[in-house]
Amino acid sequence: MPFEFLDEIATADVAFEAWGETIEEMFISAAEATMNVMVADLEKIERREKREIEIGSDAIDMLLFNLLQEIIFFKDAEQLLLRIEDATIGYENGLYFVKAIGWGEQIDPGRHQLIVDVKAVTLHMFKVEHTPRGWEALIILDI
Repeated sequence: MPFEFLDEIATADVAFEAWGETIEEMFISAAEATMNVMVADLEKIERREKREIEIGSDAIDMLLFNLLQEIIFFKDAEQLLLRIEDATIGYENGLYFVKAIGWGEQIDPGRHQLIVDVKAVTLHMFKVEHTPRGWEALIILDI
């Protein structure tokens, strides 16, 4: 999935842009980038445990924010490195929702080269927008 780290935006945090032709692709790209901040080689994360995530929000940008916070929560609460492989986004009764499926495994320092610990997603400069190239997000993570 496409994403790019932005060194010039945040010196004490990690900033990146994520994008996709569809909003679902952009959500998955942002989740991959978030996990890639923590783990050097995402291919080392094996598909041992599955999590189904359902989140709702009244704003599409906060929906992405909450999904990223959720994968950070799994890392902190369950020591689970989780990669989002599928996401469906909809709008119903005035709320956006995402139904995502993630696969991963417990942190294994012997196999997972951990880079930094992501504490949270920040709202500083946080943005989700539909552009001529598709959907784009700008995200800064607190490390």
